[in-house]
Amino acid sequence: MPLLRQRRFPRARRSVGAAREFAMETLLEWGCHDRQEDIRLCVSELATNAVLHGVPPGREFLLALTGDGTSIRIEVRDSGGGVPVVKAGGLDECGGRGLLLVEALADDFDVTPHNPGKSVWAVFKTDPMEKQQA
Repeated sequence: MPLLRQRRFPRARRSVGAAREFAMETLLEWGCHDRQEDIRLCVSELATNAVLHGVPPGREFLLALTGDGTSIRIEVRDSGGGVPVVKAGGLDECGGRGLLLVEALADDFDVTPHNPGKSVWAVFKTDPMEKQQA
């Protein structure tokens, strides 16, 4: 049976660090020690995008982690409009490379539209996790 943990975070910059912390606590609780840095970076990028571009004022975003023993799926869902696009970003630009990093680090990555909003998700293949209760 897959493991699932999720939490909502407000549209605030501090939520990015809180989302990273929640993800790392979840991975440790599940006994998943593989790919932690990749997952941490991707949670940070997706949460940052949600805060800056996806979450309407006064709303929240949802971070969900699902583990099935051989992979971890992270998903950030918001209720904002638009669909994020992977772009390379110019050499002089300070931002715009977050989804490019997610795409490079994850084994699978996509955007699922909802009404309203969307989910941006990434999957990471992992070594078999120790079986622990969530």
